[in-house]
Amino acid sequence: MSKLITVFGSTGNQGGSVIKHLLADATLSKKFKIRGVTRDTSKLAAQALANQGVEVVSADMNSKSSVAKAIEGSHTVFLVTNYWETGKPEVEITQGQNVADAAKDAVVSHIIFSSLLNVNETTGGRLSHVPHFDGKNEIERYIRGTGVPCSFVLPGYFMSNYLQILRKGDDGAFTLAYPVSDKAKFPLFDAAEDTGKFVKAVIKNREKVLGHHILEATDYYTPERILAEFGEVTGEKTHYAQVSAEQYKGFLPPAMAEEMLENHLFVEDPGYFAGADLKDSLDLLEEKPVTWKEFVKKNSGAWN
Repeated sequence: MSKLITVFGSTGNQGGSVIKHLLADATLSKKFKIRGVTRDTSKLAAQALANQGVEVVSADMNSKSSVAKAIEGSHTVFLVTNYWETGKPEVEITQGQNVADAAKDAVVSHIIFSSLLNVNETTGGRLSHVPHFDGKNEIERYIRGTGVPCSFVLPGYFMSNYLQILRKGDDGAFTLAYPVSDKAKFPLFDAAEDTGKFVKAVIKNREKVLGHHILEATDYYTPERILAEFGEVTGEKTHYAQVSAEQYKGFLPPAMAEEMLENHLFVEDPGYFAGADLKDSLDLLEEKPVTWKEFVKKNSGAWN
């Protein structure tokens, strides 16, 4: 009899990728029935999942009873939370805790959570304004404390960010501006395509990865390499500008300026994954993750 896997954020980048790869996998598609959780089951993306045989349900992550109903009968749960939906860490943390509590009550066999490092603790308080990282780490701790068997996938720096931040200037060159040196290492990740590759590997290697961090990134890229490969693929001229903290904050909406600044300072020191090697995580994969060059090639029209 098939086991049930419940996927939160089923119409988003991460959850959608998980479902796509589960459905495409010859083994897991037979082993698991898939339940996709979304807020609005009437939207086109939700209907598309239902047409592929996914059981699509709606849930309010702020409601313990709603979450409990959504994961009832689940063997495995993939959880992703969205800080940016409200910009309030306490809301995100409560939502994550609600799912963790429900998973414990439902005796779930494996919860896989999309987590991140705690920037404040990792830097000894030097960078204390990155709640979209710290809140996820707090949820991770809470999940560990429930005793539910758990694993954690940590998404790298989204390649899709560059669809917005790489822009052609008046001089005809594409400029990338960061408050860090061109040698800072960004662990690039195509979330919409590759989340499912990593989560699939976690499911297949459950015993080996229980309690562990799996780092989701194709490689570490410096701004220098990001621009060099972008230019190679597109034939466009590129330019890197290292800007001051104040200049960088000036590019951003005030509500998120300090957070984004510190997020990028963290990338430079001690590192997005605090200097951790990607090899063990990449070795789990059955399919190679998307490289930056492949992403640029696939999305080249977006920069025209």
